[in-house]
Amino acid sequence: MFLLREAERCLANQKTYASLNAFITPLKQAGPWLDRVRDAEARRGTPKSAVDGKLVAVKDNICTRDMPTTCASRILDTFTSPYNASVVEYLEEAGAIVAGKTNLDEFGMGSHSTNSHFGAVRNTSGPGGDAISPGGSSGGSAVAVSTGQCHAALGTDTGGSVRLPAAYTGTVGFKPSYGLVSRWGVVAYANSLDTVGVIGSKISKIRHVFKIINRPDARDPTTLSPHTRARIASKVSHSRSQTPLRIGIPLEYNIHELTPCVQAAWSSSLLYLQSLGHTIHTVSLPRTKQALSAYYILAPAEASSNLAKYDGVRYGTRDTNAADNNAGGYLYASTRGTGFGDEVQRRILLGAFTLSAHAIDNYFIQAQRVRRLVQADFDSVFRLENPLLPPQQPSSKKEQTQVSKKDSGVDVLLCPTAPGPPPTLESLEAASSVEMYMNDVFTVPASLAGLPALSVPVPVGTEGGEEGTVGMQVIGQFGDDELVLGVGEMIEGMRG
Repeated sequence: MFLLREAERCLANQKTYASLNAFITPLKQAGPWLDRVRDAEARRGTPKSAVDGKLVAVKDNICTRDMPTTCASRILDTFTSPYNASVVEYLEEAGAIVAGKTNLDEFGMGSHSTNSHFGAVRNTSGPGGDAISPGGSSGGSAVAVSTGQCHAALGTDTGGSVRLPAAYTGTVGFKPSYGLVSRWGVVAYANSLDTVGVIGSKISKIRHVFKIINRPDARDPTTLSPHTRARIASKVSHSRSQTPLRIGIPLEYNIHELTPCVQAAWSSSLLYLQSLGHTIHTVSLPRTKQALSAYYILAPAEASSNLAKYDGVRYGTRDTNAADNNAGGYLYASTRGTGFGDEVQRRILLGAFTLSAHAIDNYFIQAQRVRRLVQADFDSVFRLENPLLPPQQPSSKKEQTQVSKKDSGVDVLLCPTAPGPPPTLESLEAASSVEMYMNDVFTVPASLAGLPALSVPVPVGTEGGEEGTVGMQVIGQFGDDELVLGVGEMIEGMRG
């Protein structure tokens, strides 16, 4: 009864760590899931998949038919979806069981999982005993994994919302290439950036879940077609004959805000990879400095458009305490004013401004140009050509460029996931919004370019003499997800 004991252990941990507020809707102690675990136990010799009978937590902005989907917002606190999201459907077909809906920043807007209508997520205590940030917005999923409340968890990553919580909780967080995983049934924050990711205690668990959800979906027009996937796989497999790997160090990520423990973890990771026979090379990504500014124009602009439908008439929980003609005659003004939290309102207003007729050219259009330049920076340093770019006409100059990239390009980039260790929740109370946004400085560029990125915990000594972990981020060329996971497994070897 191995699977049943594991499931019961997860549920016991959900009860033990209930004060951390990782779940908005935890799994009930008794229910149909018990029969599904017993069925999986009966077929252990021929399981449906590697997660057959396992409990997988789901971030509460991913639709589930049997549990509410609130997005941690008052405006959706009574909503239950009539269908499962594609990723949930795929997992259940593979025998996995939804372990509950995890807490998050409202609609995924935040870096510390404190902007939730249901209360902030709490990480386990830091070295000094102070409550520390779990990261965001998938902080609930990360804490659920780190405390053994589930086998693995789904999150969503818009600008680092899977990788940052993984770095702060000592877990592994993976954001796949944009378009590999279906977003159908995922409540949208910023359509061109949102990516369903996976959090687990080990990369092997990440692989098991990713293998199940990595498939085309005709219901989501942003997922890659089978033809495109085959073309990407062909180009990637052709480039993998080159060994040893060339590991890139982006110079622009070596900022003065890096704390000593993060610098030490970065150095030890590079030395370890070098000891395995791989070579280290510095590269430049000059538009990195503009990436964060561009992100906080593009993401709020898309959010402003996406959240316009929550008016209490078509979508959202209506404010029945206010008259329909309240607040100047607008039926939905009171509903949106009380239904959205401060951070969501802030980003809606920012997005509405940058999309306005007199500001769109100076803000939104310019940010789109910066995004294209960020992507071009990445393409210029990777040895593998971007498989999504159209084939160019052969020329002597082009052939020289290809030869140069083969000799000087890198296979992956390695950099910190966050500039420092997780801050205390008390310190966040005095932090400004801009200071909060700066936490995403290392994760946003890969999101803007749609690249696969992985945060792996690396052991490091703390000031108190205890051993902690720091998240190291592996970034690969578009479609090179397997190599990113492979390099992550190499770094995992540092922990023994």
